[in-house]
Amino acid sequence: MNQKVYTRQYYIDKIRGFYHSDLIKVITGIRRSGKSFFLLSVMEELKKTGVNEKDIIYLNLDKRGYRRIKTPDALEAAIEDLITDDDFKYLFIDEVQNVVGFEEVVNGFREDGNFSIFITGSNSYLLSGELATKLTGRYIEVEMFTLNFREYLEMKAFLGKKVKENKMEEFNEYLRFGGFPKTLEFDDPADKDTYIAEVIKQILEKDVVRHKKIRNRFVFDKVMTYIINNFGATVSIGGIAEYFEKCEHIKIRTETLNNYLKILENAKIIYKCPRFDVKSKKSLRGEQKYYLADLGIYFSRNVDARINYGPVLENIVYTYLSAKNYKISVGRIGKLECDFITRVSDEYRYIQVAMTIMSEDTEQREYKPFTMIRDNYPKFLFTIDTLLQKRDGVIHKNIVDFISNNENI
Repeated sequence: MNQKVYTRQYYIDKIRGFYHSDLIKVITGIRRSGKSFFLLSVMEELKKTGVNEKDIIYLNLDKRGYRRIKTPDALEAAIEDLITDDDFKYLFIDEVQNVVGFEEVVNGFREDGNFSIFITGSNSYLLSGELATKLTGRYIEVEMFTLNFREYLEMKAFLGKKVKENKMEEFNEYLRFGGFPKTLEFDDPADKDTYIAEVIKQILEKDVVRHKKIRNRFVFDKVMTYIINNFGATVSIGGIAEYFEKCEHIKIRTETLNNYLKILENAKIIYKCPRFDVKSKKSLRGEQKYYLADLGIYFSRNVDARINYGPVLENIVYTYLSAKNYKISVGRIGKLECDFITRVSDEYRYIQVAMTIMSEDTEQREYKPFTMIRDNYPKFLFTIDTLLQKRDGVIHKNIVDFISNNENI
């Protein structure tokens, strides 16, 4: 617990108010997004505020010495062994889903009233069973994403790595290799790719393949590759099924496709962004977009390392705003599409994302959906242009600066 770690301040700020609460703090997110180090940051802050180290109990169930803990009884015994007195304790359990039936143990310590409990899991399965049903209103979930660009720059400096003066060069490198924290420890691009490929392999082995609903691994892999390669594109279950039947000569039932996509969502590999009709203010069924938890997932699985800025920049904006708890949809305005509509309570924000609007045709295309919107909620255009446009009340933002400055909309 004395290891020096980069502190992801945004997530610390989100959870700090619950440090001493009896609500269970559930930290979720894709594997290797930094959840374990985040727990270490919380523990370090608790010690700085005066909490005695003896009152902090930490078990990482993926580490040597704890990997054999697979039953509720074994977990409870391991925790009891670390309790030295009756003082209030802060209990941290990393990768808690390794224990089948952990919910009963966690619930028992919560009901004791003498514990503040923090647990992590690599996927949303741990909120789909006993914990969710038994603890309605008794837990909070904090979802961690991989590093955003601001965190990427901060952590690179924290590790003593040279940060390029040209921020756009850094941004392109970030787009290419994504934000898995450990990739920053490697300088060789091939090593970064190897590490990311290993992360994806672990996710598939530990969070996906073991899932009982996967009966045909070959077809599942095909579906996963299709979704990853088409991130940011509008898709429908019917359209995917038609593609596989016509182009791959594989017949897939709609129910099977839905199950496979849900498994990928639960493993935090992809995020579904539904469509929303601006006029009726209602969600639309059928078509949606999928975005990746991290762009490294795409580039580690594809030989072509060229950056297609359209979907890539959309993905960056989507994950950045999702981490800030904005509810995000793809907007439909008549026959036009608005890249994103975000909602906070009853407040809306309309967002277009493009690489550039330097050409007149591109500028007209990106502004056109805004002209169809009849309400007065703010409209944002995100590009990587350094010269920002002032037109029709639309707020034009440079994506690189927007994220670097930790801005909100």
